[in-house]
Amino acid sequence: MRAIGGLWRWRHNPLRRATDLMEAWLALVALLFVLVVAPVTGLLVGGVAQDALQRAVRAQHASRYEVTATVVRRLTRSPLEADPETSTLRDSRSRVTADWTAPDGTVRHGPVVTALKTPHTGDHFTLWTDAHGTLVARPLDPVTATTHAVLAGLGAAMLTVGLVEGMRRLVLWRMVRRRYARWDRAWERAGPDWGRTGTGS
Repeated sequence: MRAIGGLWRWRHNPLRRATDLMEAWLALVALLFVLVVAPVTGLLVGGVAQDALQRAVRAQHASRYEVTATVVRRLTRSPLEADPETSTLRDSRSRVTADWTAPDGTVRHGPVVTALKTPHTGDHFTLWTDAHGTLVARPLDPVTATTHAVLAGLGAAMLTVGLVEGMRRLVLWRMVRRRYARWDRAWERAGPDWGRTGTGS
C-alpha cells in the first residue's frame, strides 16, 4: 500500500523522469503478479498433483496386497556388499529366504528383505505383493501423497515468483541500458562545447 501511495504522489513530482514512472509501474505490476498469480499457480498445480497422486494411491491400494511371510532361513551377507555408506541401512534390515501365499492362492518362495533385526526360522513378517505374489513396493499412503502435492504447489508458486522477479530485472536492465544510451548521446552532443566561453554553458 505504501508503494501505491508513493506512486500516486510521485505522478506530479517535477523531478521525476518518464523512466522513473515506468520503473515504479513495473515494480507495482511485478508485486501484483507475486501476490496474485503465484498463489493461484501454486493452488492449481497443487490441486492437479493432489488429484493425480490420490488416484495413484487408490490404484496402488487396489492392486497391491499385504501378505504374511514366514522365515525359512537367514541369508548371509554377500562379500560384494561391503559399501560402508549403506552399512547402517543394511544393519537395520535382514535378507532371508521366506515362504508366502499369494492373493491368488499360489505358494511363493524366495529371498526377501525384512525389517526383523534377528530373524529366526518360523518368524512371521509382512510383505507387499501383487495379485500373483510378486514382490512390490509398499503402496503410497494418502498423507504422503498430500504432502507431495503441497510441496509441488509450493514449488510452482516459488518458481512463478522467481520468473516474475527475473522478468522484472530483465526489463529494468533494458530500461537502464536505454537510459545510459540516451545519456551518452546527449553527452556527445553537449560534450565538445561544454565549458567553453560563449556557448551558454
